[in-house]
Amino acid sequence: MTSRGNAIVTEVTVSTLPSASLWTFEIWSNPEAVATRFLEATGIALPKMGTSGGNDALRLIRFEPTVWLVEGDVTRLPSILNDDGALTAVGGGVTRVLLSGNGWRRLLMEGGVFDAENPAFAIGSSAATIIDHVNIRLHVLTEDSCLAYVPLSYTQGIVHFWQEAAKALN
Repeated sequence: MTSRGNAIVTEVTVSTLPSASLWTFEIWSNPEAVATRFLEATGIALPKMGTSGGNDALRLIRFEPTVWLVEGDVTRLPSILNDDGALTAVGGGVTRVLLSGNGWRRLLMEGGVFDAENPAFAIGSSAATIIDHVNIRLHVLTEDSCLAYVPLSYTQGIVHFWQEAAKALN
């Protein structure tokens, strides 16, 4: 039993964001050469595993060893990749879901296998995980918000799951 005035309030809001142009940037060969071309063309280093980087025009989020999710202007990326990889449009198959409020970390622990409460999972961090049996990509935006990239076919189910779980946290 919790005494009056001693409860910890955990609030979280689950919001589906408008569609966005999303791409996967995948390197198949010559990763050092691609990284060098990328830096020379954009002035941005390719983000390391589990991180993001970029600017207002181009954001890359690294979830896998040779794959980045890209938002923004991708016009220069095919020439940077050359024959060493591929740029693939995935925006039509992915929904962006914003989890905001001080309870987003606890919410991700519901039905998941990823320790979202780990302090190392900080602003700019990214992760690929399974939540409620579905591949979900996560990107920490601020201390109080995380962007989840959800397969379009599962959006309705995971949003409902999170909204119901959030009620129990509040």
